[in-house]
Amino acid sequence: MKKTIIKKLLTGILLSGALALSACGSTDADKGSQQESQDNQGSQDDQEGDSGSSAETVDVRVAYFPNITHTQALIMKNKKTLEEKWEGKCNVSWTSFNAGPAETEAIFAGEIDLGYIGPVPALSANVKSGSDVKIISNVTNAGAVLLKRKDSGIETLADLSGKKIAVPQIGNTQHLCLLSLLTDNGLKTVDAGGDVTVNASSNADILNLMDNGSVDAALVPEPWGTTIENNGNAEVMLDYNEVFLEGNYPTAVVVASKDFMDAHPDLVKEFLEAHEEAALYINDNMDEALTIVNKEIEEATGKALDGEVIKNAFTRMTVDTELNHEAIMKFAQISKDEGFISEVPEEDDVFTTEFN
Repeated sequence: MKKTIIKKLLTGILLSGALALSACGSTDADKGSQQESQDNQGSQDDQEGDSGSSAETVDVRVAYFPNITHTQALIMKNKKTLEEKWEGKCNVSWTSFNAGPAETEAIFAGEIDLGYIGPVPALSANVKSGSDVKIISNVTNAGAVLLKRKDSGIETLADLSGKKIAVPQIGNTQHLCLLSLLTDNGLKTVDAGGDVTVNASSNADILNLMDNGSVDAALVPEPWGTTIENNGNAEVMLDYNEVFLEGNYPTAVVVASKDFMDAHPDLVKEFLEAHEEAALYINDNMDEALTIVNKEIEEATGKALDGEVIKNAFTRMTVDTELNHEAIMKFAQISKDEGFISEVPEEDDVFTTEFN
């Protein structure tokens, strides 16, 4: 079955932006998570064949990152919230991604129905699909810091002139926050005719680049902010509430495909209810939630976070399902100004929050 999104993409709406070009190659973790999703689907198909219930059940395919900023997803996956809520009604599968562009391509291909993702790739997907990918809820806010190498000579933001700064990915949320900071302080990147060099590296590599002096500063999400700070060679220059809009901006949002929303508005509404309940649970049971989140991170990546690292990382972000339309549209304007999207979409075309 052809998806509406695919039809629109084939008509030439595809965006040639640095965001898509900066997508990392498939990692072992990606392959493993994709295989896990395929295995789960195969098992579900077998079960449907045995029970003859395929006509009665709906496949709901959810994407997420194994990251603390996707806390509701990790909690619901661990507790099998959706599986229990939709027992006998839906087949739920979870697929993990490590980069927004890879997730959006899966949505375009009709492989994902609901996705936890950063606000900037969500906006890119919205524009590329002709508004067939909509933002339906918030997940977390803030959760990123600007670090400087202790011997970099940087004391003020003006001192970033002539320096090398690392971000996890060109065109992602942290990169746009950095570009906004530079603009606000009269600075420009080398690509824009200025003298600030911005490079993209994985968060793990940024730690090493700080150690060997290859970069002077970095704007990174948690838990990497805490991890790099604890390593000893870097210190926080701007905390989570100083990087962008005093911390009142989304780090992750939930998106849904138009096809799925049109076909199953009742399921989207029920999903959002579970998503909201997960947020309330996290905020009311933080220690227990941290343990669960760390367990899910270990399961997906093979390595758990240090207990003190994840605890400190959570102090730099908030779990909140209320969408900040103004912040997201500001990201849209920056994305357009920097050439990552072709146009600033109409606000009504970006969000869908009411479901009958």
